[in-house]
Amino acid sequence: MAGFKGNKGFLPTKLCVTCGREMTWRKSWAKNWDDVKYCSDACRKQKSAPSSNPKMTAAK
Repeated sequence: MAGFKGNKGFLPTKLCVTCGREMTWRKSWAKNWDDVKYCSDACRKQKSAPSSNPKMTAAK
């Protein structure tokens, strides 16, 4: 299995809406990168819970 051979430092990133964790672009998200909001299924399930993460308050 061949991996990504380029410079991964230049991949786009986003912050998870729920926890504020940084997400890096993945090939599986290529078609819907604009719609990606959550870093995991756990965050997607907690999407109505407001974040108290300091990263999120600083990013707003």
